[in-house]
Amino acid sequence: MKFGISTFITDQGIRPRVLGRAVEERAFDSLFIAEHSHIPVERRTPYPFGGEIPQKYYRTLDPFVSLSVIAAVTDSLLLGTGIALVVQRDPIITAKEVASLDLVSGGRVVFGVGAGWLREEIANHGTNPATRGRLVNERLRAIIELWTKEKAEYHGEFVDFAPVYCWPKPVRKPHPPIYVGGGEAAFPRIAEFGDAWIANALPPQELRQRMEQLRDTAGREVPVTVAYTPADPELVDGYREVGVDRVLLNLETRPERESLEELDRLSQLAGRFR
Repeated sequence: MKFGISTFITDQGIRPRVLGRAVEERAFDSLFIAEHSHIPVERRTPYPFGGEIPQKYYRTLDPFVSLSVIAAVTDSLLLGTGIALVVQRDPIITAKEVASLDLVSGGRVVFGVGAGWLREEIANHGTNPATRGRLVNERLRAIIELWTKEKAEYHGEFVDFAPVYCWPKPVRKPHPPIYVGGGEAAFPRIAEFGDAWIANALPPQELRQRMEQLRDTAGREVPVTVAYTPADPELVDGYREVGVDRVLLNLETRPERESLEELDRLSQLAGRFR
C-alpha cells in the first residue's frame, strides 16, 4: 500500500515549495491538493461533513500554480489534484494546464477530478448544478480528445468545438491517469474514465462493500485511493486489509513549522505499514 498526502494549500499555510520538498523527503509517493475557486457568501448547500465550511475552503491557491512550483523542487513526487472541479473549468484551458504541468514535471501528473458539491459555487461559473454530471463527462471526453489527437474536435450537448490544434501533449501516454472522486453516483464515471477511485475515508468494511459495487459497475477491479485519511493506525490497517491501493494522509492547513512537525508524525505512521 502506497502513502501520500492530501491537503488544502492556502495563503495562510505552508508555502508550496517548502511543502513539496518536505513531502518528498519523507518518502511519500504523492501529494494531492484541493481546489475551490471561491465560496459564495450566501448559500443553501450544506457542508457534506456537517457544520460550517472550514476556513481553508475559502482560501485555496490555484492548484496548477501550486503544483508547478512543487514540480520545480521535487524529482519523483506524483502531483495530484484532489480534486479538480472540472464542472467549473473550461475544457480547452484545463487540457493545456494539465498537459503543461505533465511536461514540466516529467510526466508526474495525476488528474483527480470530480463534479463538485457546492451548488452556488458551481452556478457562479454559469453551470446548472442539476446537469453537472453530464457536463463533467463531456468535458472529460473533450479533454482526452485534446490530449490524444493532433486535430481534436468534440461535439456534444455542452461542449462543442470544430477541429483544433492544442499543444503540449502530455508526457504519459495515452494521457495522465484520471482519478475520479465521488460516491456511488460517480461509479459510472469511474467505469468510463477512472484509472482509480478517490474515496472518502469511510470505515473499512463499508469501503469494502463500495469497492465491490464499483467492481460490478465497472466490470473490472479499480484501484482505490482514500483521501484525507485521519492519522489513525487502526483505520489505516483496515484499509490495508480491504485492499486499498493508496492512502492519502490528511495534512491540516497550518503554518510551516507546525506542518513540518505534523508531516514527521504522519511519516512515522506510514513507516509502520511500509
